[in-house]
Amino acid sequence: MTNVVELLKERGQTVATAESLTAGLLCATMVDTPGASAVVRGGLIVYATDLKHELAGVDQRLLDEHGAVHPDVAVQLAEGARKRCRADWGIGLTGVAGPDPQDGIAPGTVHIGLSGPGVFTVRTITVSGDRKAVRFTAVEKALVLLSEYLLITPDGNK
Repeated sequence: MTNVVELLKERGQTVATAESLTAGLLCATMVDTPGASAVVRGGLIVYATDLKHELAGVDQRLLDEHGAVHPDVAVQLAEGARKRCRADWGIGLTGVAGPDPQDGIAPGTVHIGLSGPGVFTVRTITVSGDRKAVRFTAVEKALVLLSEYLLITPDGNK
């Protein structure tokens, strides 16, 4: 996997996260890389549904109608992180780590939202394994998604 911290540094861009099921693991993983302070603006841990609205700005009607685990919630989490942390890129993660279903949604279902310059997208994955495996795989796939877009979008140097 391409190092997203290096890619962001090369572009002069920043990133922020809004995390539910990963509870800060994505942001913590990025800051394990030396030099991350130049590109990681911060993160919102919005484990509770009400905080998705209050802190990340997810539309309350969306949460009421579809619940916290929905592709559109992931995109709004990403956009909320980007705006509230004043970053170029935002990543939003929501899903069901398990072991039980949540509101009829199977364990291992993860929605990864990405918001950036001209980008609003979501990737849904299904992960097998225990809670730890689901959370770590979600982080890995979120970093892959961001790196893919960093490699295909214009460099956007400031």
